[in-house]
Amino acid sequence: MKIGLIAMSGVRAANPELTAIGLTLPGFVERSEVIASLPSLSLLTLAALTPPDIEVEYREIRDLAAEPEAPRDYDLVAIASYSAQILDAYRVARLYRARGVPVVMGGLHVTALPDEAREAGATAVVGEGELTWPRVIADARARRLAPEYRPPAGVWFDLADAPMPRYELLDVARYNRITVQTTRGCPWRCDFCASSILLTPKYRVKPVDKVLAEIRRIKERWASPFIEFADDNSFVQRPRAKALLRALRDERIHWFTECDVAIAEDPELLDLMRESGCRQVLLGLESPVEAGLDGIETRRNWKLGRQPGYEAAIEAIQSRGITVNGCFVVGLDGHDEGIFDQIYEFVERSGLYEVQVTVMTPFPGTPLYERLRSQGRLLEERAWDRCTLFDVNFVPTGMSPERLQWGLVELGRRLYDHAFIQARHERFFRGLRRRRATARAVEEEDQADDRPLG
Repeated sequence: MKIGLIAMSGVRAANPELTAIGLTLPGFVERSEVIASLPSLSLLTLAALTPPDIEVEYREIRDLAAEPEAPRDYDLVAIASYSAQILDAYRVARLYRARGVPVVMGGLHVTALPDEAREAGATAVVGEGELTWPRVIADARARRLAPEYRPPAGVWFDLADAPMPRYELLDVARYNRITVQTTRGCPWRCDFCASSILLTPKYRVKPVDKVLAEIRRIKERWASPFIEFADDNSFVQRPRAKALLRALRDERIHWFTECDVAIAEDPELLDLMRESGCRQVLLGLESPVEAGLDGIETRRNWKLGRQPGYEAAIEAIQSRGITVNGCFVVGLDGHDEGIFDQIYEFVERSGLYEVQVTVMTPFPGTPLYERLRSQGRLLEERAWDRCTLFDVNFVPTGMSPERLQWGLVELGRRLYDHAFIQARHERFFRGLRRRRATARAVEEEDQADDRPLG
């Protein structure tokens, strides 16, 4: 038996002007040039859960129109896709079904809308795939795949049982960073977030020894890997986070992750992050002003309460030599056309090293989607190809959809102007050199004070 694991990758904005000016997602598009996207960690994990007597092959499809004829020698195909590419994914599923090859599909979109996958002729895998993949394999062997698989109610996957992803299936030359998951979930649960909170209501952590084992396996294939922690919010549980960072100090890697601004309140954590090889963190700031933050979380207004301290948090993190990629969302309820200038002025004032701006996007399965649909504010109910984080598909409260799209384009031009980027980067390195010089002077003064008199 041979299984084809197919990841839909290479997300672009539907509006080419947005990509051309440099609006980007980390790991997907770098300043208008598509690079190899991050590999699908979910498919590599399913490969690890597949019995050794079954052959598995990992492939990525970035542009279906340019893709050569799909391989024919699979006995089962498993497809993973983001919402923005789900229509292409359904076309791939129909292609294989027409050849008589069974297809299974999973991920966030399929979890939200399993009926769509079934309409495309595929079996829908709902929720965390680790819990159902053994059943899928057993039924595929017996040629009796069910229309849908989902975990038992109230059962969540324990990351202590996570298998070693099959990194050896990847082409080493294709990737500029490799993913490792250390946690799953996020306690803040923003209503627009289409991430692992759709798969689980709980925040869970992977044991430190498992994380280290995965990193060491990666280092066997990549001599100096850049690791991206595939987490929604890495350092919520501080004692465990610090234990992981202490263990990472000897691994000599560079890494990136997503976390929240609360890390800035813990100097020990920041020092450990720097010592263990952290090069950049992405902070979901969402809005530089209070307007827009009120009510975006389904449980509490945590970010609204933190907003006054955003600039101090950026300074604390970047003072350690860790760059901050500040993420903003335009079009939030409460935003008017002034938000574009407010974001630009905040970025200029705070000295953010990098900035990412997206538009509020109603992904299927999110509270935001249901709210906008019930309010009659969706422009198209199933415009999944516009779920790129850059294309407007709703009616904002403080401006027209056209003005929101125009404002995003113009803000992108200003933020990604070469001179503006260079000025922020130079400011960061000047501050870093100044702090290092001060630290050396203090150290020399302390050493002089310790010298014996006479």
